[in-house]
Amino acid sequence: MIKNILYLEDENDLGNVVKQYLELVGFKVSLFKTAESAYKTYLKDQDFDLLIVDIYLPGCNGFDFISKILKLNRDQPFVFLTARNEKPDRLTGLKLGADDYITKPFDIDELVLRINNILKRSTEKNHLDNPNCLKIGDVIFNQDLLKLTFANNKEVFLTIREGELLLYLYRFSNRVLSREEILTNLWGENDYFMGRSLDVFISRLRKALSPSKRIQINNVYGVGFVFQDMDSK
Repeated sequence: MIKNILYLEDENDLGNVVKQYLELVGFKVSLFKTAESAYKTYLKDQDFDLLIVDIYLPGCNGFDFISKILKLNRDQPFVFLTARNEKPDRLTGLKLGADDYITKPFDIDELVLRINNILKRSTEKNHLDNPNCLKIGDVIFNQDLLKLTFANNKEVFLTIREGELLLYLYRFSNRVLSREEILTNLWGENDYFMGRSLDVFISRLRKALSPSKRIQINNVYGVGFVFQDMDSK
């Protein structure tokens, strides 16, 4: 899913260069030169994953702009940019709840890395605020939507039975589960056709979980399967 960024910067050259680079690496960027124009847009559409805001702007500083934004959406992630690395400014930014504070001049690749880290933290927080979301290793499973969300923000949707199987395997992580146990306890049937179906569901679930760097579903020859978070061993 493409992440939407509001970028407030009054320096034309810097603003255009940063906007173009962020778009090249996959972000959607709305660039504004004044706090007034950015605020008017935000009033109409608050669907921004991150705000990047220069502190020293004509007519309105970035602190005042963010204070107004937080009255509309107290959970809005934001980053401050500034040409001055002064302690009072940093403290003001942090008190407002800034996710980061970046001093100009900055390395554009470092900015991208910081943005990705903030978006990752924000995504995890939003998911985990939902009681029906479960963190499984490095994956967030939204049980309502049957959706897996990975560390790189990739999303994969499961079928109902794949979701049931994932929850059952996770419940008994690091324990060898026989095929018969899974079929009987999960779906109440243990016959040839359900056994073949289980193989299909396991294969699909492995594919769905393939973006994870930690989760594995391993075969135990002649017995069944074991679900493992490789970082918890």
